[in-house]
Amino acid sequence: MKSKHAGMTLISFLILLLVVGFFAYMAMKLVPAYTEFMGVQKAMNDMATENFEGKTPLQIRNDLIKKMDYQYVSDGTITPDDITIAKGEQGLQLQVAYDKDIPFISNIDFLVHFEKSVPIQGNVAASQ
Repeated sequence: MKSKHAGMTLISFLILLLVVGFFAYMAMKLVPAYTEFMGVQKAMNDMATENFEGKTPLQIRNDLIKKMDYQYVSDGTITPDDITIAKGEQGLQLQVAYDKDIPFISNIDFLVHFEKSVPIQGNVAASQ
């Protein structure tokens, strides 16, 4: 009578553990960047509800950077050059676009691009 063995061998278990560990390590590296972007989105949505009558683009950028500090967005993530105010389809748009370079293994990095725009209310003064 033949007996059938069911289950994984030690080698197949180690290979499965290696694959799961690789993807878990990748998630540990990428999740903080995405949670930081959620803070940027929340700060921008707060800015969309404000009225910017007579404020300059520099004042609007400073207000957004201050709101992002409250959302625990690190100082080196977004520079003032990443924040633009441009005319969009629905009037003026506050736009943030930045890239985040995340080191992974040895000389392998992730380059993640984040972009968000929200409409702003009021007449923005000309930059000085």
